[in-house]
Amino acid sequence: MNALDPAIARQLAADLPHDVFIDVVRTFETDLGALVLRMMDASRVPDLEAYRRSAHALAGAAGAIGAFRLEAMARRAMAPDSQPAPDAVRMLDQEAKAALAELGLLARTPPPA
Repeated sequence: MNALDPAIARQLAADLPHDVFIDVVRTFETDLGALVLRMMDASRVPDLEAYRRSAHALAGAAGAIGAFRLEAMARRAMAPDSQPAPDAVRMLDQEAKAALAELGLLARTPPPA
């Protein structure tokens, strides 16, 4: 695992019933897509408040599932000297997709008997 902290992601998968973990992954995927789209839209306008607000939400969601690189990238987007940038959002999107792919692998792994 490169996009997720394996200890946190595996612990989350182990602590939750498998169907609940699947729901968490799906919710994260939906939320992530919406946040990245909002950041992209805000970077085009530019709307610094919307950009940072979406980055803040993204950082929190990423931290909760152990996607620390994604969290760090989102926190940099929240920085006072940060400017909305489509290229930065594309990099966030790529990292988010990597985290989702790794979560998907965990979700497809049957829970231990």
